[in-house]
This record gives sequence, C-alpha cells and structure tokens, in this order.
Amino acid sequence: MMEFFCTDPAQVVGRFAPSPTGPLHLGSLVAALGSWLMARRAGGQWLLRIDDLDGPRCRQEFEDDILRTLERFGLCWDGAVTRQRDNTVAYAGAFERLRELGAVYPCSCSRAEIARSASAPHPGEEILYPGTCRNGLPAGREPRAWRLRTAGVQVAFDDLRHGRITTELERSGDFVIKRAEGFFAYQLAVVVDDHLTGVNQVVRGDDLLDSTPRQVWLHQLLGWPLPQYCHLPLVTAPDGGKLSKRDNTVSLADGGMAGKESELLIWALDFLGLAVPDALRGANCAELLNWAREAFVPDQMQQISASSFSAAA
Repeated sequence: MMEFFCTDPAQVVGRFAPSPTGPLHLGSLVAALGSWLMARRAGGQWLLRIDDLDGPRCRQEFEDDILRTLERFGLCWDGAVTRQRDNTVAYAGAFERLRELGAVYPCSCSRAEIARSASAPHPGEEILYPGTCRNGLPAGREPRAWRLRTAGVQVAFDDLRHGRITTELERSGDFVIKRAEGFFAYQLAVVVDDHLTGVNQVVRGDDLLDSTPRQVWLHQLLGWPLPQYCHLPLVTAPDGGKLSKRDNTVSLADGGMAGKESELLIWALDFLGLAVPDALRGANCAELLNWAREAFVPDQMQQISASSFSAAA
C-alpha cells in the first residue's frame, strides 16, 4: 500500500478553480470561502484558476461574471488568474512521462461497449471500465482514449475533514487521462495545474472526494509532492436534494442578489462553523472577512456535518 503525507510547507498556497460553464452558486461560495479561509489563516497565498478544459461549454461571460462576483464578496486572489487552456503543453509533457513509465495504455472501447460489458452498477454509481484493452487493442481497432493502469494500486491519504482514506484504486477502474482527439482529461489536468502553480492545499467540495485517490496516484507516478486536502460538505436544497445552480446563484448578473452580499457571506460562514457575532451582522464583506480570518480555526472543519445547513428556500 502506498501512503502519502503532506509535509508542512514554508508557505501555504491554496486555490479556487471554478469552471466558467455557469454562474457561481451557494456551493461555489462555500468552497471559495473555505479555501480562502484556510490559506489566509495560515498567512498563505490564495490563487484563482479558471478550469476551462471543457471548451464547448465554457463561456467568456461566465468567466467575467465569476471574477466580478468574487471581488464583490471581497474574495480577492493573489497574482494573475490562470487558465487550463494555457497549460496543454504541460499536460502533454506529463502524459509522455506516464507513457515512458508504462502507466498508460490505448483503449478502443466506446461508452456503449463499456456499458454492455461492465457489471451493472448500483444506482448513482459510475459504470466501471472492465479492462478490455489493458493487455492490447483488439485486432483492427483504433484507440479512442488512453487510460491509466490501476490494477493492484492501494492509495491512502489524509483529509482534514474526513481523516484517513484508504482506497483500492482498481475498484474505480482504469480511468481516461487523454482522448484520441488530443483532449486531456480533468484528472490529469488538475494535477498538472496544481503542480505548475505550487498549490499545496486543496479545499473543495465532497463531490470531488472520489476523484482524489486518482489524483493522489498521479502525483505519486509523476514524483510530485502531494497537497493537503480538505473536502467540504455540499450545500443541499431544503429537501436534502441536490442544490439547483439556477435557483441558488450568487452571481453579479443576478439582479436579485444585489445588496445581499453580506447576508450571503454570513450564511456561508455559518455553514463553515463560524458563528458571526451579533455586532457584525450589519457589517460589510471586508469587515466580515477580516473577523473570520482571525476567528477561523482549521480544525473546526472536522466538525462540519454534511446535513448541518441547507440552502434557504
């Protein structure tokens, strides 16, 4: 079993990495605030990256709105904004390193073929790749993607909120890191992105927790230091279901949110376990963040329950 531990860095470098496929919503605000607090409380940097790997769905107006919305909440970042579309050369270099290691192989299977040959998943589970091309492409077939080998790999890492997590990576299957058309997959891209900017602290939502063991394995294969991870509970709708982005935006473009910045920020601070004093309930965002940076204790992240708060109706 491979175990990974984060050493204490000289300076914490955190990040927030939204995708410009829509406006920010309450869950985005919680993730941004949580990562900002973790980095700022340690006296570190907080970077902003635009995850625009999914080009066809990304729109410039969403990116512009994300930047303005973060500024409106006082969540200002360090340095220049970076974008995944500028990192393709680095992705290619990492991919070639994995090829040299024999860690990847070409796969000719379509999604329909995988669905037919794989065991039926339980509701909500992804269809696992059955390893059809692991030992070579079938005769006459061309590769549709490149996959990373996971057979026999057990990963263990520490998450600030969840504690020790141990996973047999093969249970999630050999996963795609590059498409035949030349597009690189999220799992590889995000590891390269964080390495390029020296990110050593990743604070994000629980929806990405299942991806983390894959990214840990990629860090190890590429010989790169592992960031400290903290996965936050997801914001849910009042009925406990998935939060609707459309109905819970905190976007600057949404006129209904104008003037409610402090109220929304207080809600997010409450979600993260910071009880704002009554004397600050009428404060602006800058005053609230100044207080929160000093009052925040990273260990309190462990106490946040996924069901503690729900989005207001």
